[in-house]
Amino acid sequence: MPAVELALVGGPTVVVGYAGLTILTDPTFDPPGAYGNLTKLAGPAFGPEHIGHVHLVLLSHDEHADNLDHAGRAALAAAGHVLSTPGASSRVPGVVGLKPWHSVTVYGAHAPVRVTAVPAQHGPSAMLDRLAEVTGFVLEAAGWPTVYFSGDNSEVEIAAQVAHRFPDVGVALVCAGAARVARLDDALLTADAARTAAIADLWPGAAVVPVHIDDWAHFSEPRPALRRALADDPARDRIVLLEKGAAVSLPRAWSTPAHA
Repeated sequence: MPAVELALVGGPTVVVGYAGLTILTDPTFDPPGAYGNLTKLAGPAFGPEHIGHVHLVLLSHDEHADNLDHAGRAALAAAGHVLSTPGASSRVPGVVGLKPWHSVTVYGAHAPVRVTAVPAQHGPSAMLDRLAEVTGFVLEAAGWPTVYFSGDNSEVEIAAQVAHRFPDVGVALVCAGAARVARLDDALLTADAARTAAIADLWPGAAVVPVHIDDWAHFSEPRPALRRALADDPARDRIVLLEKGAAVSLPRAWSTPAHA
């Protein structure tokens, strides 16, 4: 089976090579600084000019600067297709909004790719009326591993809905970092280590890639804390922490030392 190529730009932004498509998740390329009530601590590993033409952008949501920033918006205009939430399609020119479980097909050089929007929830159910509309995505192509991008989802139960419909996910990109902000009562807004491990358990054969764990001050469990928290978890051997700027191919045999 062909491998999925992944390169971490930073934050939630990953370049995904899949079935002949260059795919970008949640584009963020701005330098460090204050962005509204969020503070960016480090810039991207590389910019859009390093990536070349992007065939497809998977935008989990457009309302937060740590998932779509100024330079990221410019990158959307140059992309072939941009998929996001229905709300984002009304705010951002060129965005196609998909409701949960709705799909479109994008044609890659190697195979047609079916892209399905899947549920995501950016915080606890008790504050649903205060949370941004967010979506995740699943990529499927004949002969290729199925890929899940969680978007900013904090709830294991939501990921379990995805696992029920897509039990054969081979690579799962999970927005982690345990994001918390004061204006939302410091509630858990993305997965922490325990929830990342629980999501990994939904797909026992999948490579699980925590992203959105670097570069922002509101992550209460950034990379070093996540690594420590997962040190003794049985899923550790399948959890891959990407280094910024480095490319990896997944899935692969789990005979090498753990990466978390």
